[in-house]
Amino acid sequence: MVMKRFVLCVMAFAALCLTIRWAAYGQQAGTAAEARMYNTAKLKLKEGKPIVGGTVSSSDPEIYCAMANAGFDFLWIEMQHSPLTHQDVARMIWAGKGAPAIPFVRVPDATEGDIQKATDNGALGIIIPMVETIEKVKAAVKFAKYPPMGKRSQGGGQYGALWGSDYRRTANDNIMVVAMIESPAGVAIADEIAAVPGVDVVFVASTDLGSFSGYRQGEPQYEALVTQIHDATLKAGLKLGGPLAWKNRPEFSFFQGPGETNLIRSGAQTALGTSPSPGGTRPGVAPTEGDQPHAPVTAKKP
Repeated sequence: MVMKRFVLCVMAFAALCLTIRWAAYGQQAGTAAEARMYNTAKLKLKEGKPIVGGTVSSSDPEIYCAMANAGFDFLWIEMQHSPLTHQDVARMIWAGKGAPAIPFVRVPDATEGDIQKATDNGALGIIIPMVETIEKVKAAVKFAKYPPMGKRSQGGGQYGALWGSDYRRTANDNIMVVAMIESPAGVAIADEIAAVPGVDVVFVASTDLGSFSGYRQGEPQYEALVTQIHDATLKAGLKLGGPLAWKNRPEFSFFQGPGETNLIRSGAQTALGTSPSPGGTRPGVAPTEGDQPHAPVTAKKP
């Protein structure tokens, strides 16, 4: 009788231990299902806060680090309109490891190679220029995201050293895709672009929208195009992007800020107590890209 009671007590204790173990396992599994978020720019947008990115076209890691620690939420690394290589970008992002600004890359196009290299280098934002077809924006999501959402290949890169050993499990939740609409052709399918799963931001490219449409900011025809993008983006529940000069436009929350050359120029003028250079735009009107002087591209030192 005593032995029987002892056996029953042992079995009850074992059952209790098993229950506690499974409860703990279930709690861990639930925690694991909630992906760790390290893209602070994406978190701010989710919280309803605006974010601003400084534009970087220089391959100098020191300039990159200065920009990354200057107070921007993210950095817009410009590969479409600069001679930057993927190797340059890899060095820049690595040099800025731990800096507050999250690296975003405007890739030359929505190709597998460009997006794969940008994400392998550690970019948490992929900016796609000249979106005029649904196929292009779908390709961007496919190459930026791991299965099952996309078809990003898992290979080498510095992403793990930058963002942690759980990168493969958390990457899809942290990487953002920004679709740029720059022409009336893109505006015409703005609702379809915004409806593509995996797109986070639809960006209005102020300069090229005027260049391709023939209208200027402030003109009714131009503003009608902006409104069409605005309405389609918000209806889809996405964030709306534009130049920093549009920071007071309703519902815009993702902004491209000035580049390093403009910041150096304005910083020098502030230090010298001189007036800003002539040719500035009216408040709320974005400057036209290409109208401002830039330093010539020179050969790199060996």
